[in-house]
Amino acid sequence: MTKQPKEIFAEYTAGINYKSSLGKRGMFEQNRINERFYIGDQWYGANCGNERPLVRHNIIKRIGDYKMSQVLNVPTKVEFSAEGIPTNNDFILSRNTINNSDTEDITIMTSAFSKYFDTTAERVNFSELQDKVLHNAYITGTGVLYTYWDSEVQTGLYADDFKTVKIKGDICCQVLDIEDVYFGDPYIEEVENQPYIIISTVMDTAAVLREARLYGADISALRKIEESQTDGKITVLTKLFKEYKRNKGYTIKCIKVCENEVVRPEFDTELKVYPISIFKWERKNNSAYGESEITYLVPNQIAINRMITANVWSAMTTGMPIMLVNGDTVTGKITNEPGQIIKVFGSNEDVAGAVKYVTPPTFEKNYDQSINSLINNTLTQSGANEVALGDSRADNATALITMRNAALMPLQIVKNRFYSFVELTARIWAQFWILKYGNRKIKIKDENGIWYLDFNAERYKDLIINTKVDVQNETSYTDKERADILISLYDKGIINREQLVVRLPDGMVSDRGSLLENNMEVAENDR
Repeated sequence: MTKQPKEIFAEYTAGINYKSSLGKRGMFEQNRINERFYIGDQWYGANCGNERPLVRHNIIKRIGDYKMSQVLNVPTKVEFSAEGIPTNNDFILSRNTINNSDTEDITIMTSAFSKYFDTTAERVNFSELQDKVLHNAYITGTGVLYTYWDSEVQTGLYADDFKTVKIKGDICCQVLDIEDVYFGDPYIEEVENQPYIIISTVMDTAAVLREARLYGADISALRKIEESQTDGKITVLTKLFKEYKRNKGYTIKCIKVCENEVVRPEFDTELKVYPISIFKWERKNNSAYGESEITYLVPNQIAINRMITANVWSAMTTGMPIMLVNGDTVTGKITNEPGQIIKVFGSNEDVAGAVKYVTPPTFEKNYDQSINSLINNTLTQSGANEVALGDSRADNATALITMRNAALMPLQIVKNRFYSFVELTARIWAQFWILKYGNRKIKIKDENGIWYLDFNAERYKDLIINTKVDVQNETSYTDKERADILISLYDKGIINREQLVVRLPDGMVSDRGSLLENNMEVAENDR
């Protein structure tokens, strides 16, 4: 039985209460603190005034930027396969690979999916979405990507040869803040085992009313929706839940409500998985939510800032000490400028006691060393030591590479979790393609250029699609190094002139296309 808006809001309120009970400060407040410390607003609420320079030595951002860059800097490729169908790594997809046996046809489509994933990733700007998910995960512990079907997306395709019936609809993606995602059972780690998931969104009242009218809301329902608004905004809850059918497993259903009324009635997404991909920076046992390392770096960051600020203040007061002036004997204006002549009237004792400087406390000789030690220890314990950050020097390049690889090894665990996130996203996309695309052409972009492959989704709806992230070679070369390697291969006769020119880095050779054409004409004439 479908729950009413009040019941769904009660589940939402229970989720808020649970998040508020996490840790010492609760999830919402802790995440705000983590965000401020990451961007550098690290003296917020300290009430230190504006008289002293409040120094920030932001190690949190340096650690985070280093780790996130290491996760994203390795090229990856997603490969699809179907359960029960043997894979063929030597298979080459082409325009003519159609009308084959069922097994070959499925192999063709999974190969096409691997290419089409790149096309979809480019359309939804998946690289930026990954960056946002990673950023959110580092700050809050959990990054969330929500994939949904937008029936209004223009595909540029037509259902008929006369181009009169447009094909509309495609997947869209949105990065969600973990504060707006509520799991039915927060003690279950796996998303697919959740009884339901609620997504909270604050929307303009006009947009909510427009959506409600689109799905058949009457005047009475629209009035109830308007009653839910505050300052022209309405909190809308999207609830995803499983509905089990006898001997048919389950399907993911969805309903959208505001506090007083249904915005979009319950509908079947037809999906077998929740369309939500989760990436946790650090896992917690028996928790649906991840953990951020910033939470435990904040005390070190505060200590570092305080120590450096005290050191800077000491240096300033030593170079420009505080002046004490006897107002009874010094009646003129004091500017503290170098060379100022101060008139003092009275005896020698009066002159001697007219102006004095306050001697600032002396710092221990190893105070600077203590600051540097705290900074270095914090970086090292976080896995971002001087070797990993590139601040270390080695006797030779081989030694440096060995040291850096050793420093990067602990980060591999985070990378593997991120690759799992990409694989899950790819499986979700594949389900949308199979269940929503119907009969249409899909755009393929490869070494043969851009072309379209006929796709009949009905043929593949019962397949179990598997995905795997293929991590490319992590070795990176500069353009000059790549060019030197290619020239060396050409000198040894391993590649010809055309192969050399084609593979040179972009921008290194101007008008490369014309050069290749002229080279082909010369070769043809030589024959």
